[in-house]
Amino acid sequence: MGRQTVRRLAWRILLLSSAFAAAGSAQAADVKSPYPSMAPLDQYLMTDQQAEISLARGAAPAAISEHATVLVLARKGYATAVPGNNGFTCLVERGWMSPPDSPDFWNPKLRGPVCYNPPATRSILPYTIKTTELALARLSIAQINQRIHALTASKDLPMPEPGAMSYMLSKDGNLGDGIGHWHPHLMFHVAITDAASWGANLPGSPVVMDTRELPSPQTIFFVPVGKWSDGTPADGH
Repeated sequence: MGRQTVRRLAWRILLLSSAFAAAGSAQAADVKSPYPSMAPLDQYLMTDQQAEISLARGAAPAAISEHATVLVLARKGYATAVPGNNGFTCLVERGWMSPPDSPDFWNPKLRGPVCYNPPATRSILPYTIKTTELALARLSIAQINQRIHALTASKDLPMPEPGAMSYMLSKDGNLGDGIGHWHPHLMFHVAITDAASWGANLPGSPVVMDTRELPSPQTIFFVPVGKWSDGTPADGH
């Protein structure tokens, strides 16, 4: 990817990050949100398990995802559909993994394919598992947020391990209304820090810090890449 392309992309992502924050603020003030509460469970489930497995694996290159553990969403939470042997875990996240103020938190159409590396499997995936459990128990957004904070404070949920990162390279996902599959990117999960430590959110920098408030004790840095998981270029996206 050329330098000019990276600069343009960095600015697009920075603007999108600002749009995320603005959308969250609007959601908080607008009681007429299109997704004010959880929809019927069946709307979040995928009836074709193989389709969910394929979508999850699409988050990373086949050399990684074909040997990863794959989880699928069932009525009581995530279950192992395919055991792996490389320490990676791939799954399709639902809207409740969005920040609490996101307008897509209860969006039943959201599908976020992600593949966690071994450190993220051990220290970030537990938040997905627990948040999903709380959502399926039909707790409110505020109750989910409070419970995650409490479990973090009691150390029943871990801090991000050094080296925790994840792949989101699928062009078949849907990260929310008006967002779609977004751009292929890597996510680096670190203990709470600031943008300056990574040179994030600066003109010309390919690193973007997610400034939205998260219930988990992490900062997420996005690094856009030039290809989808199938190797096709994403420059035109």
